Amino acid sequence: MAGMDIEPFRIAIPDADLADLHRRLTDARWPTELPGTGWTRGIPLDHLRELADHWRTGFDWRAQETRLNAFPQFTTDIDGQRIHFLHVRSERADATPLLITHGYPSSVAEFLELIGPLAGDFHLVIPSLPGYAFSTPLAGPGWTMARTARTWAELMRRLGYARYGVHGGDVGAGISGLLAGLDGEHVIGLHVVTDPWTAAATATFIPGSADRLDADDPVDKLIKDRMDAFRTDGSGYLSLMNSRPQTIGYGLTDSPLLQLAWIAEKFGEWTDLPVDRDQMLTTVSLYWFTGSGISAAHTLYDQAHSSEWGTPPGVPQGFAVFGSDETVRKLIPAPATAHWVEHERGRHFPAMEAPAELAADLRAFFGPLT
Repeated sequence: MAGMDIEPFRIAIPDADLADLHRRLTDARWPTELPGTGWTRGIPLDHLRELADHWRTGFDWRAQETRLNAFPQFTTDIDGQRIHFLHVRSERADATPLLITHGYPSSVAEFLELIGPLAGDFHLVIPSLPGYAFSTPLAGPGWTMARTARTWAELMRRLGYARYGVHGGDVGAGISGLLAGLDGEHVIGLHVVTDPWTAAATATFIPGSADRLDADDPVDKLIKDRMDAFRTDGSGYLSLMNSRPQTIGYGLTDSPLLQLAWIAEKFGEWTDLPVDRDQMLTTVSLYWFTGSGISAAHTLYDQAHSSEWGTPPGVPQGFAVFGSDETVRKLIPAPATAHWVEHERGRHFPAMEAPAELAADLRAFFGPLT
Protein backbone atom coordinates (compact mmCIF):
# COMPACT_ATOMS: atom_id res chain seq x y z
CA MET A 1 0.00 0.00 0.00
CA ALA A 2 2.94 2.35 0.46
CA GLY A 3 3.23 2.72 -3.30
CA MET A 4 -0.38 3.90 -3.54
CA ASP A 5 -0.04 7.05 -1.40
CA ILE A 6 -1.49 5.23 1.60
CA GLU A 7 0.30 6.03 4.85
CA PRO A 8 0.17 4.24 8.21
CA PHE A 9 -1.51 6.27 10.96
CA ARG A 10 -1.61 6.16 14.74
CA ILE A 11 -3.70 8.30 17.05
CA ALA A 12 -1.60 10.38 19.43
CA ILE A 13 -3.49 13.22 21.10
CA PRO A 14 -1.06 15.61 22.83
CA ASP A 15 -1.10 15.78 26.63
CA ALA A 16 -1.76 19.51 26.33
CA ASP A 17 -5.06 18.81 24.54
CA LEU A 18 -6.16 16.49 27.35
CA ALA A 19 -5.24 19.09 29.95
CA ASP A 20 -7.15 21.75 28.01
CA LEU A 21 -10.25 19.54 27.86
CA HIS A 22 -10.15 18.90 31.61
CA ARG A 23 -9.69 22.61 32.32
CA ARG A 24 -12.65 23.58 30.13
CA LEU A 25 -14.88 20.98 31.77
CA THR A 26 -13.81 22.15 35.23
CA ASP A 27 -14.54 25.78 34.35
CA ALA A 28 -17.79 25.07 32.46
CA ARG A 29 -20.59 27.56 32.99
CA TRP A 30 -23.75 25.59 33.69
CA PRO A 31 -27.27 26.81 32.85
CA THR A 32 -30.35 26.46 35.00
CA GLU A 33 -33.11 23.99 34.14
CA LEU A 34 -36.87 24.36 34.30
CA PRO A 35 -38.30 21.87 36.79
CA GLY A 36 -40.34 18.94 35.53
CA THR A 37 -39.28 19.13 31.88
CA GLY A 38 -37.22 15.93 31.69
CA TRP A 39 -36.01 15.19 28.15
CA THR A 40 -38.72 17.25 26.46
CA ARG A 41 -36.50 20.33 25.98
CA GLY A 42 -33.14 18.66 25.51
CA ILE A 43 -30.71 16.60 27.54
CA PRO A 44 -31.46 16.96 31.28
CA LEU A 45 -29.02 18.90 33.44
CA ASP A 46 -28.31 16.09 35.93
CA HIS A 47 -27.66 13.60 33.14
CA LEU A 48 -25.18 15.90 31.39
CA ARG A 49 -23.45 16.82 34.65
CA GLU A 50 -22.86 13.16 35.41
CA LEU A 51 -21.47 12.53 31.90
CA ALA A 52 -19.25 15.61 32.00
CA ASP A 53 -17.88 14.66 35.43
CA HIS A 54 -17.06 11.16 34.21
CA TRP A 55 -15.46 12.55 31.03
CA ARG A 56 -13.25 14.78 33.22
CA THR A 57 -12.38 12.44 36.08
CA GLY A 58 -13.21 8.83 35.18
CA PHE A 59 -12.86 8.44 31.42
CA ASP A 60 -9.45 7.14 30.35
CA TRP A 61 -8.75 8.56 26.90
CA ARG A 62 -5.32 6.92 26.74
CA ALA A 63 -6.92 3.49 27.22
CA GLN A 64 -9.39 4.19 24.42
CA GLU A 65 -6.61 5.56 22.22
CA THR A 66 -4.68 2.32 22.78
CA ARG A 67 -7.78 0.31 21.97
CA LEU A 68 -8.25 2.16 18.68
CA ASN A 69 -4.56 1.89 17.82
CA ALA A 70 -4.76 -1.89 18.22
CA PHE A 71 -6.36 -1.89 14.77
CA PRO A 72 -4.29 -0.97 11.68
CA GLN A 73 -5.10 2.57 10.55
CA PHE A 74 -4.11 4.54 7.49
CA THR A 75 -4.67 7.82 5.68
CA THR A 76 -4.77 8.65 2.00
CA ASP A 77 -5.72 11.70 -0.08
CA ILE A 78 -8.64 11.28 -2.48
CA ASP A 79 -10.23 14.13 -4.43
CA GLY A 80 -8.17 16.62 -2.42
CA GLN A 81 -9.38 15.29 0.94
CA ARG A 82 -7.49 13.37 3.59
CA ILE A 83 -9.29 10.12 4.36
CA HIS A 84 -8.61 8.15 7.53
CA PHE A 85 -9.62 4.50 7.77
CA LEU A 86 -9.22 1.30 9.73
CA HIS A 87 -8.13 -1.67 7.62
CA VAL A 88 -8.41 -4.97 9.47
CA ARG A 89 -7.52 -7.90 7.23
CA SER A 90 -8.72 -11.41 7.97
CA GLU A 91 -6.22 -14.24 8.25
CA ARG A 92 -8.25 -15.90 5.50
CA ALA A 93 -7.02 -14.81 2.08
CA ASP A 94 -10.46 -15.58 0.60
CA ALA A 95 -12.37 -13.46 3.13
CA THR A 96 -14.94 -11.02 1.76
CA PRO A 97 -13.90 -7.34 1.74
CA LEU A 98 -16.54 -5.31 3.62
CA LEU A 99 -16.71 -1.52 3.65
CA ILE A 100 -18.52 -0.19 6.74
CA THR A 101 -19.66 3.45 6.93
CA HIS A 102 -20.78 5.30 10.05
CA GLY A 103 -23.32 8.11 10.22
CA TYR A 104 -23.99 11.18 12.36
CA PRO A 105 -23.27 11.73 15.20
CA SER A 106 -20.85 8.84 15.12
CA SER A 107 -17.34 7.70 14.24
CA VAL A 108 -15.30 4.57 13.57
CA ALA A 109 -15.47 3.93 17.32
CA GLU A 110 -19.07 2.83 16.77
CA PHE A 111 -17.80 -0.45 15.34
CA LEU A 112 -15.19 -1.47 17.92
CA GLU A 113 -17.39 -4.26 19.31
CA LEU A 114 -18.18 -5.45 15.79
CA ILE A 115 -14.63 -5.89 14.52
CA GLY A 116 -13.76 -9.00 16.53
CA PRO A 117 -16.87 -11.00 15.54
CA LEU A 118 -16.41 -10.09 11.85
CA ALA A 119 -12.64 -10.23 11.41
CA GLY A 120 -12.57 -13.95 10.68
CA ASP A 121 -14.95 -13.72 7.72
CA PHE A 122 -14.22 -10.26 6.33
CA HIS A 123 -11.42 -7.91 5.37
CA LEU A 124 -12.81 -4.81 7.11
CA VAL A 125 -12.41 -1.28 5.75
CA ILE A 126 -13.92 1.31 8.13
CA PRO A 127 -13.32 4.92 7.07
CA SER A 128 -13.98 8.17 8.89
CA LEU A 129 -16.35 10.25 6.81
CA PRO A 130 -14.82 13.36 5.20
CA GLY A 131 -14.86 16.09 7.84
CA TYR A 132 -15.07 13.62 10.73
CA ALA A 133 -12.33 12.74 13.23
CA PHE A 134 -9.04 12.22 11.39
CA SER A 135 -10.52 12.73 7.91
CA THR A 136 -9.89 16.40 8.61
CA PRO A 137 -9.38 19.24 7.98
CA LEU A 138 -12.21 19.50 5.49
CA ALA A 139 -10.56 20.64 2.28
CA GLY A 140 -13.56 22.57 0.99
CA PRO A 141 -17.34 22.53 0.47
CA GLY A 142 -19.29 19.99 -1.53
CA TRP A 143 -18.80 16.80 0.48
CA THR A 144 -22.19 15.26 -0.21
CA MET A 145 -23.06 11.59 0.21
CA ALA A 146 -22.63 11.04 -3.54
CA ARG A 147 -19.14 12.53 -3.54
CA THR A 148 -18.23 10.42 -0.53
CA ALA A 149 -19.55 7.31 -2.31
CA ARG A 150 -17.27 8.02 -5.29
CA THR A 151 -14.39 8.49 -2.85
CA TRP A 152 -15.13 5.13 -1.22
CA ALA A 153 -15.06 3.45 -4.64
CA GLU A 154 -11.61 4.90 -5.23
CA LEU A 155 -10.47 3.86 -1.76
CA MET A 156 -11.46 0.24 -2.39
CA ARG A 157 -9.73 0.35 -5.77
CA ARG A 158 -6.53 1.57 -4.13
CA LEU A 159 -6.74 -1.24 -1.62
CA GLY A 160 -6.97 -3.74 -4.47
CA TYR A 161 -10.48 -5.01 -3.78
CA ALA A 162 -12.20 -5.83 -7.07
CA ARG A 163 -15.34 -7.17 -5.35
CA TYR A 164 -16.63 -6.04 -1.97
CA GLY A 165 -19.72 -5.63 0.17
CA VAL A 166 -21.01 -2.39 1.71
CA HIS A 167 -22.81 -1.76 4.97
CA GLY A 168 -23.98 1.32 6.83
CA GLY A 169 -26.63 3.05 8.91
CA ASP A 170 -27.94 6.62 9.02
CA VAL A 171 -25.79 8.72 6.64
CA GLY A 172 -23.70 5.59 6.13
CA ALA A 173 -26.75 3.78 4.73
CA GLY A 174 -27.27 6.54 2.18
CA ILE A 175 -23.63 6.53 1.14
CA SER A 176 -23.62 2.72 0.90
CA GLY A 177 -26.74 2.78 -1.28
CA LEU A 178 -25.25 5.39 -3.61
CA LEU A 179 -22.01 3.42 -3.80
CA ALA A 180 -23.88 0.23 -4.70
CA GLY A 181 -25.60 2.14 -7.52
CA LEU A 182 -22.51 3.78 -8.98
CA ASP A 183 -20.06 0.89 -8.51
CA GLY A 184 -22.32 -2.10 -9.05
CA GLU A 185 -19.65 -3.76 -11.15
CA HIS A 186 -17.60 -4.24 -7.98
CA VAL A 187 -20.15 -4.17 -5.13
CA ILE A 188 -21.48 -7.66 -4.41
CA GLY A 189 -24.21 -6.61 -1.99
CA LEU A 190 -25.69 -3.74 0.02
CA HIS A 191 -26.63 -4.20 3.69
CA VAL A 192 -28.14 -1.43 5.82
CA VAL A 193 -29.59 -1.04 9.30
CA THR A 194 -32.60 1.03 10.27
CA ASP A 195 -35.31 1.35 12.89
CA PRO A 196 -38.93 2.59 12.84
CA TRP A 197 -38.11 6.09 14.08
CA THR A 198 -35.20 6.60 11.66
CA ALA A 199 -37.35 5.32 8.81
CA ALA A 200 -40.14 7.76 9.71
CA ALA A 201 -37.70 10.65 10.10
CA THR A 202 -36.17 9.87 6.69
CA ALA A 203 -39.65 9.85 5.16
CA THR A 204 -40.10 13.51 6.16
CA PHE A 205 -37.45 14.45 3.57
CA ILE A 206 -39.15 12.53 0.74
CA PRO A 207 -41.70 14.74 -1.07
CA GLY A 208 -45.25 13.43 -0.91
CA SER A 209 -44.61 10.85 1.83
CA ALA A 210 -47.28 12.24 4.15
CA ASP A 211 -49.78 12.54 1.29
CA ARG A 212 -49.63 8.80 0.71
CA LEU A 213 -50.66 7.98 4.28
CA ASP A 214 -54.25 6.95 5.08
CA ALA A 215 -55.54 8.73 8.17
CA ASP A 216 -57.92 5.85 8.89
CA ASP A 217 -55.18 3.22 8.82
CA PRO A 218 -53.66 2.70 12.32
CA VAL A 219 -50.19 1.86 10.92
CA ASP A 220 -50.21 4.94 8.68
CA LYS A 221 -51.36 7.05 11.63
CA LEU A 222 -48.39 5.81 13.69
CA ILE A 223 -46.03 6.71 10.84
CA LYS A 224 -47.57 10.16 10.49
CA ASP A 225 -47.37 10.79 14.24
CA ARG A 226 -43.66 9.93 14.19
CA MET A 227 -43.05 12.14 11.16
CA ASP A 228 -44.86 15.02 12.86
CA ALA A 229 -42.90 14.46 16.08
CA PHE A 230 -39.62 14.57 14.18
CA ARG A 231 -40.58 17.80 12.41
CA THR A 232 -41.75 19.59 15.55
CA ASP A 233 -39.48 18.20 18.28
CA GLY A 234 -36.73 16.03 16.82
CA SER A 235 -35.18 17.87 13.88
CA GLY A 236 -33.92 21.07 15.49
CA TYR A 237 -30.29 19.92 15.64
CA LEU A 238 -30.38 18.99 11.96
CA SER A 239 -32.20 22.14 10.85
CA LEU A 240 -29.51 24.26 12.48
CA MET A 241 -26.63 22.36 10.88
CA ASN A 242 -28.43 22.21 7.53
CA SER A 243 -28.77 25.98 7.50
CA ARG A 244 -26.09 27.56 9.75
CA PRO A 245 -23.19 25.11 10.22
CA GLN A 246 -20.65 27.88 10.69
CA THR A 247 -22.62 29.49 13.49
CA ILE A 248 -23.18 26.34 15.55
CA GLY A 249 -19.60 25.35 14.75
CA TYR A 250 -18.18 28.09 16.98
CA GLY A 251 -19.83 26.55 20.02
CA LEU A 252 -19.01 22.95 19.07
CA THR A 253 -15.35 23.90 18.64
CA ASP A 254 -15.01 26.06 21.74
CA SER A 255 -17.16 24.25 24.31
CA PRO A 256 -16.70 20.57 25.16
CA LEU A 257 -19.93 20.83 27.14
CA LEU A 258 -21.88 21.72 23.99
CA GLN A 259 -20.15 19.01 21.95
CA LEU A 260 -20.94 16.47 24.67
CA ALA A 261 -24.58 17.56 24.95
CA TRP A 262 -24.98 17.64 21.16
CA ILE A 263 -24.01 13.96 20.82
CA ALA A 264 -25.15 12.52 24.17
CA GLU A 265 -28.67 13.84 23.58
CA LYS A 266 -28.96 11.67 20.47
CA PHE A 267 -27.63 8.60 22.25
CA GLY A 268 -30.21 9.20 24.96
CA GLU A 269 -33.08 9.58 22.49
CA TRP A 270 -32.06 7.12 19.79
CA THR A 271 -31.04 4.00 21.76
CA ASP A 272 -33.10 1.24 23.26
CA LEU A 273 -30.40 -1.05 24.66
CA PRO A 274 -27.54 0.21 26.87
CA VAL A 275 -24.48 1.63 25.12
CA ASP A 276 -21.16 1.52 26.94
CA ARG A 277 -20.60 5.02 28.31
CA ASP A 278 -16.88 5.05 27.56
CA GLN A 279 -17.48 3.95 23.98
CA MET A 280 -19.86 6.88 23.50
CA LEU A 281 -17.35 9.26 25.13
CA THR A 282 -14.68 7.96 22.76
CA THR A 283 -16.75 9.25 19.85
CA VAL A 284 -17.38 12.56 21.66
CA SER A 285 -13.64 12.84 22.30
CA LEU A 286 -12.82 12.21 18.65
CA TYR A 287 -15.08 15.10 17.64
CA TRP A 288 -13.58 17.33 20.34
CA PHE A 289 -9.89 16.64 19.81
CA THR A 290 -10.11 16.97 16.02
CA GLY A 291 -12.48 19.96 16.04
CA SER A 292 -14.72 18.09 13.64
CA GLY A 293 -18.06 19.20 15.07
CA ILE A 294 -18.08 22.11 12.62
CA SER A 295 -16.74 20.21 9.61
CA ALA A 296 -19.26 17.40 10.10
CA ALA A 297 -21.98 20.07 10.22
CA HIS A 298 -20.71 21.50 6.92
CA THR A 299 -21.08 18.11 5.22
CA LEU A 300 -24.67 17.84 6.49
CA TYR A 301 -25.31 21.31 5.05
CA ASP A 302 -23.87 20.22 1.70
CA GLN A 303 -26.07 17.12 1.63
CA ALA A 304 -29.19 19.12 2.53
CA HIS A 305 -28.52 21.33 -0.50
CA SER A 306 -27.72 18.48 -2.89
CA SER A 307 -30.07 16.85 -5.39
CA GLU A 308 -27.67 14.09 -6.46
CA TRP A 309 -29.11 10.74 -5.46
CA GLY A 310 -27.53 8.47 -8.07
CA THR A 311 -29.24 5.38 -9.46
CA PRO A 312 -31.01 2.58 -7.57
CA PRO A 313 -28.66 -0.24 -6.63
CA GLY A 314 -28.88 -3.30 -8.84
CA VAL A 315 -27.14 -5.62 -6.38
CA PRO A 316 -28.54 -7.94 -3.70
CA GLN A 317 -29.88 -5.97 -0.75
CA GLY A 318 -30.14 -6.80 2.92
CA PHE A 319 -31.95 -5.00 5.73
CA ALA A 320 -31.60 -5.40 9.48
CA VAL A 321 -34.39 -3.63 11.36
CA PHE A 322 -33.91 -2.96 15.06
CA GLY A 323 -36.80 -2.12 17.39
CA SER A 324 -38.94 -3.44 14.57
CA ASP A 325 -42.65 -2.86 14.27
CA GLU A 326 -45.31 -2.94 11.57
CA THR A 327 -44.38 0.47 10.09
CA VAL A 328 -40.98 -0.35 8.60
CA ARG A 329 -42.17 -2.54 5.74
CA LYS A 330 -44.32 0.37 4.56
CA LEU A 331 -41.48 2.86 4.77
CA ILE A 332 -38.56 0.93 3.29
CA PRO A 333 -38.70 0.30 -0.48
CA ALA A 334 -37.04 -3.09 -0.21
CA PRO A 335 -37.24 -5.40 -3.24
CA ALA A 336 -39.18 -8.61 -2.80
CA THR A 337 -35.94 -10.58 -2.99
CA ALA A 338 -34.25 -8.61 -0.21
CA HIS A 339 -32.74 -10.29 2.82
CA TRP A 340 -34.87 -8.99 5.71
CA VAL A 341 -34.24 -9.56 9.43
CA GLU A 342 -36.18 -7.93 12.28
CA HIS A 343 -34.98 -7.51 15.87
CA GLU A 344 -37.33 -6.57 18.68
CA ARG A 345 -34.72 -4.56 20.62
CA GLY A 346 -32.08 -2.01 19.64
CA ARG A 347 -32.43 1.16 17.61
CA HIS A 348 -30.17 3.63 15.86
CA PHE A 349 -26.72 2.32 16.89
CA PRO A 350 -27.00 -1.49 16.64
CA ALA A 351 -23.22 -1.94 16.29
CA MET A 352 -23.04 -0.67 19.88
CA GLU A 353 -26.42 -1.83 21.17
CA ALA A 354 -26.52 -5.33 19.68
CA PRO A 355 -23.18 -6.11 17.98
CA ALA A 356 -23.58 -9.90 18.12
CA GLU A 357 -26.95 -9.75 16.37
CA LEU A 358 -25.67 -7.36 13.72
CA ALA A 359 -22.57 -9.47 13.08
CA ALA A 360 -24.76 -12.54 12.60
CA ASP A 361 -26.94 -10.61 10.12
CA LEU A 362 -23.90 -9.53 8.11
CA ARG A 363 -22.50 -13.04 7.94
CA ALA A 364 -25.90 -14.46 6.94
CA PHE A 365 -26.37 -11.89 4.17
CA PHE A 366 -22.90 -11.78 2.67
CA GLY A 367 -22.06 -15.47 3.16
CA PRO A 368 -23.93 -16.72 0.06
CA LEU A 369 -22.61 -13.80 -2.02
CA THR A 370 -18.91 -14.68 -1.71
